Amino acid sequence: MASPSVAANAYAALSRIMDSNGAATGKGAEVGGGQSFSAVLKDAIGSVLDTGRKSDQQTVAMASGKANVMDVVTAVAETDVAVSTLVSVRDKVIQSYEDIMKMAI
Repeated sequence: MASPSVAANAYAALSRIMDSNGAATGKGAEVGGGQSFSAVLKDAIGSVLDTGRKSDQQTVAMASGKANVMDVVTAVAETDVAVSTLVSVRDKVIQSYEDIMKMAI
């Protein structure tokens, strides 16, 4: 189960990606005043990869006696939340694609 701080970090990461209107912000090819879907997807995957790298670094640091166990557990939990979120988004995209393909023309 995710702790409140892990959930807060996940929401903070999402707020960096989204502006107050719910539109994607940041760098990339912009269409209609917002960032392209591919740029948002690339940023989200990059964020998950960064979280995973942080978790790996904390694990290695703990094995060498330089990190606290709590820091490692927190990093692993953040990675779990990030990956779970990414998988949920992937599932929704696939479901939406399948729904579109079922539509009659």
